[in-house]
Amino acid sequence: MLSFLRFSSPSKLYLMILISLLNYSVDEDEIYWTQKSKSSKEPRGSTRVIPQSVQCFIKAMVGPRSWTGLFSRSSNKRNGKYVDYPLSPMQEQRLLGLQERLQVPFDETRPDHQEALKALWYAAFPDVAISGLISEQWKEMGWQGPNPSTDFRSCGVIALENLLFFARTYPASFRRLLFKQGGRRATWEYPFAVAGINISFMLIQLLDIWSARPRCLPGINFLKLLGEDEAAFDVLFCIAFEMVDAQWLAMNASYMQFNDVLQATRTQLERELSLEDTQRIQDLPAYNLLYQ
Repeated sequence: MLSFLRFSSPSKLYLMILISLLNYSVDEDEIYWTQKSKSSKEPRGSTRVIPQSVQCFIKAMVGPRSWTGLFSRSSNKRNGKYVDYPLSPMQEQRLLGLQERLQVPFDETRPDHQEALKALWYAAFPDVAISGLISEQWKEMGWQGPNPSTDFRSCGVIALENLLFFARTYPASFRRLLFKQGGRRATWEYPFAVAGINISFMLIQLLDIWSARPRCLPGINFLKLLGEDEAAFDVLFCIAFEMVDAQWLAMNASYMQFNDVLQATRTQLERELSLEDTQRIQDLPAYNLLYQ
């Protein structure tokens, strides 16, 4: 049934599990985006994403697209019994550090943010010089337009940090997803960079980490992972990106279905983060997708 997917055996098994879960209904809020209408030429590069697909991809996700309104809604089902629970000093310190990261908007005038964005470009295209922070070349990575800073308004600099961590820590996985090298791909693929911002936003909501303390089981269990590994959120981003691509292939999706793919990924990730025997980020069943 999955012979068209060119993945290793563990990945095929994982995809079969994902397909079996597609019959479940997803009782979740949508990720919120809007897109200003822009006219542009077809981007170069091997990501095979055209401007029209990016525009439709964004328009499929409705709602406010401002930094100030990002965390105004939460779709997690909270339970009163999770309101009061102990945290170790390490967990509390790392949770506060993660929450501080969420408060930092991307600032295109800050040299460190500029350098991080350039570093992401050269991680993706090491042999191609970028002509500037505003350039048509950025579309090749799956940004909406020539100025990536406009996309970060929805999720701040943490989305850039997540993407850069992915590129540096799991470069083979990063490039495989960026260039859509596995499985039977759609004619119009999801735009890589914009998808990454959506995944960062989805994780923030799923884990309820903007609250003083998470009040949902996935968020509480995530704090155990964070206590073991300070980079747990960044690693979870990489895992979630792999899960999104696996769902994309399992659903034989095209760009207008990206929100369905993201919601299905969220549901599966919520299940994995609710497993009682998960003590480390490496214990998540989907972790092995990073090593296909």
